[in-house]
Amino acid sequence: MPHCIIEYSNDLAELVTPRELIDAVYAGTEESKMFENDDIKVRAISYAHHKTVNDKYGFIHVTLKTLAGRSWLKKQKLSGLVLNKLAELPSFNIHITVEVLEMEVASYSKLVK
Repeated sequence: MPHCIIEYSNDLAELVTPRELIDAVYAGTEESKMFENDDIKVRAISYAHHKTVNDKYGFIHVTLKTLAGRSWLKKQKLSGLVLNKLAELPSFNIHITVEVLEMEVASYSKLVK
């Protein structure tokens, strides 16, 4: 935990690779010191079709799914650290957003096989 899901517009391919996005999100999550490094999971999804302001802007949106129970201050710190790491990547005309969502412990199941 956490599950970090990066959604981004594929027009960013000229500026940044999926690996760079994944590494930036991982680094921000790791820097929070809220999780064991082996527990951080990051994946990226590219969108060819999207609509933003006048179609002039690309986007990066990161959802950080964590188990419930952390204070809003910790969630704010986590999202800020990830946002800062993404802001260091080369980009222009882009909207970058990060949100932390809680998963209920009672409904979360896991199997490692």
